[in-house]
Amino acid sequence: MNRQYLGQINAALEQSLSGCGERNRELSEAMRYSLLAGGKRVRPVLLLEFCRLCGGEPETALPFACAVEMVHAYSLIHDDLPCMDNDDLRRGKPSNHKVFGEAMALLAGDALLTLAFETALSPRSIRLAGAEKAARAAGELARAAGARGMVGGQAVDLDSQGKQISLAELRKMDEGKTGALILAAVRMGCILGGGSKKMTKAAEKYAEAVGLAFQIVDDILDVTGDSTVLGKKTGADSLNGKCTYVSLMGLEQASAEVEKLTEEAVQALSQFDGDTEYLCSLAKELAARKK
Repeated sequence: MNRQYLGQINAALEQSLSGCGERNRELSEAMRYSLLAGGKRVRPVLLLEFCRLCGGEPETALPFACAVEMVHAYSLIHDDLPCMDNDDLRRGKPSNHKVFGEAMALLAGDALLTLAFETALSPRSIRLAGAEKAARAAGELARAAGARGMVGGQAVDLDSQGKQISLAELRKMDEGKTGALILAAVRMGCILGGGSKKMTKAAEKYAEAVGLAFQIVDDILDVTGDSTVLGKKTGADSLNGKCTYVSLMGLEQASAEVEKLTEEAVQALSQFDGDTEYLCSLAKELAARKK
């Protein structure tokens, strides 16, 4: 990962939480617990790098990068709840609800989701990005987070448990559950950087390929991964009766699909005139990850 971006993102996320404990300190602590727990920060990094690649200044897009990560953190808190995936571990630590209780975890997720839009549409953010770009970028985030994106994908996932679904249906589900926020981050970067239609289309192809590869790798690691490295239990998909790329394609074909998608992502970047070495490396790094 780009360490300069990571430092900027982490510092801005820390700053964004100031004042969140005015009414209830435990709520603030629950928000901090998940938002500042580390992680790859893939989505905000993609947003900032595509902003740069499209000719913009990444610093002006930083509030939006934080907003994307807040939405991601909220989704992880809610995903881990007993009524959803019922996971006790996240990134090697007890899940939010195991530390703060289900009710407070639910509220922490809600608070992070609303803080995302407070951050993205703050006067400072609008001043940095410009009102029109800020509105468009916030709209992309809202669509990706809701029924047409991440929440819709999760609903399909819940409904599909214990059922046999096709590969096409699985892909459609994951385009919402996993891919929507990655695609939104890339689109937001292009919007804030002033990218052309050609640039945006190429960026979307990159995001779609990386997003699907990311999910397939998740499915592979759930079968082959080391729980101590992953920071969460393995075998959960099978236990919950979920269809995955591994169960439908087999390990060998699923791994081959990751390689194919990674190559597609790299090829999509050929449409850009600027330096794409970092984004090429990122796609390959995500494909080869062990956690």
